[in-house]
Amino acid sequence: MTSTQPAVATAEPTRSTGQPLQIRTTSWSAATWGLLVVLCGALFLDGLDISMVGVALPSIGADLGMTPGALQWIVSGYVLGYGGLLLLGGRASDLLGRRTVFLAAVGVFGAASVVSSLLSDPGALIALRFVKGAAAAFTVPAGLSIITTTFAEGPARNRAFSIYTVCGASGFSMGLVFGGVLTELGWRATFLLPGPIALALLLVGLRVVPTAAREAFRLASFDLAGALTSTGALLLLVLAVVQAPTVGWAGVQTIGSLVVSAALAVTFVLVERRHAQPLLRLGILRSASLVHANVAGAVMFGAYVAFQFVVTIYLQDALGWSPLAMALAFLPAGLIVVVSATRMDRVLARVPSPVLILAGLASFLAGYALFLRVEPSMSYWNFLLPTMVLLGLGFALTFPAVNSQATAGVADHEQGLASGLVNTSIQVGGAVVLAVITAILGSGNGHATGTGELLPHMTTAIGVVAGVATAGLLVTLLRVRPRRRTVSVAAEAAAVVDAAGPAVERAELSPPADSARRGAWWVRSRDRTHRDRGDDRPDRGVRRG
Repeated sequence: MTSTQPAVATAEPTRSTGQPLQIRTTSWSAATWGLLVVLCGALFLDGLDISMVGVALPSIGADLGMTPGALQWIVSGYVLGYGGLLLLGGRASDLLGRRTVFLAAVGVFGAASVVSSLLSDPGALIALRFVKGAAAAFTVPAGLSIITTTFAEGPARNRAFSIYTVCGASGFSMGLVFGGVLTELGWRATFLLPGPIALALLLVGLRVVPTAAREAFRLASFDLAGALTSTGALLLLVLAVVQAPTVGWAGVQTIGSLVVSAALAVTFVLVERRHAQPLLRLGILRSASLVHANVAGAVMFGAYVAFQFVVTIYLQDALGWSPLAMALAFLPAGLIVVVSATRMDRVLARVPSPVLILAGLASFLAGYALFLRVEPSMSYWNFLLPTMVLLGLGFALTFPAVNSQATAGVADHEQGLASGLVNTSIQVGGAVVLAVITAILGSGNGHATGTGELLPHMTTAIGVVAGVATAGLLVTLLRVRPRRRTVSVAAEAAAVVDAAGPAVERAELSPPADSARRGAWWVRSRDRTHRDRGDDRPDRGVRRG
């Protein structure tokens, strides 16, 4: 998602070359702060929009006559547009210029927000949600690339990223409050608010966002086929799952959608294998650490988005809570994330990321499990607050650890790909798990049979959410469990050959048949290997013959 191109850009050129320099200090000019405000403002709007609209879903459904199955597309349309085009957005910022892509996407986001607030047709509303998600898919990677090319690696970039992260978390948390307040006035206000802010950021950005060098543009460099096939496959998968309770899991429409979705997924893989500049270089998936980070991110966000969807409908439709009360009920989780955002870099420096992910997913699972005991007569302090605290801790631990692990050990020229891939997985996880939960609720029409009652199949839906978190926890356990390195004698002999070179006789590398002599042979081989490598450390934890 972020570019690692050597081209840099700031507001002040050097006198000798006329080329822009990276900012290396933490004492910034007004122009630099203005740039950071614009970049952080765009990310703030992304989080703000998602959480505000989530709060307003029951009001939208009541006003437009939308069922939970249709309402979930308000969320899924956005995350599928975002996740499906994120990798293409990163590539576009390199080819078309980060400034051009960023400002154009912010403008589209703002315009779509204003127009969507005026619509009453559910189909058009969902379509514009997809457009807004697509705009965010171009805004976020371009904004991150501008930060990495404007601020030099070290204290300046760390400070900029810290501010950027806090703004993203703050947008999500403040969106809950704003969403509650604005929904009291009318759900259209939640769609409108990001519009004027985005257009104001665009006007300021025209003055402060710098121009940077970019690659020569060639249409062949765009992997449009990859973007279209991957996004199409996801859209059809979600459509099949959501509509299955209505048309039947064995219905022609459901099976047809799943078959076409699978065909598009296979086509995507074939396109990526043959394209000169694919959106996703498939070889990067050989990294078990990266794959685990992507799975954990999808589980984390997928389970949470589905949980929030169910609880939002339950609190407002079944219990009769106001949108503001519901928003304040979720706020503790967001506040924990905001407070911890500036401190997690120190935690990551001391604790391995798989351990943090394990602790975070365990916190998520505990929160979902606690909510399973919910009864309509229970107070907020009993049935929801403990869950919100645990979910906040889960996010605070898991989200930064997932992003750190996804890019750790990845070559510099593929850092952007790794970052974009994990963010894509996060969004896709949200869309797929939400579709499954919506299908479960849809099998019972998604509405409470009376005020003060649980939603039909609500316990099953939360149980599935907990099951998703459990699956992620088990996968993570495989990454952190203590492992004894066992290396066969033959494999170690091959390593000795590679290290020592042809000067070592083959006879000397063959292990003796006598087990008593094999141990001494192993020690001599090991010591020779380390001597030739210039490494005098003992090879601990290896089973010897």
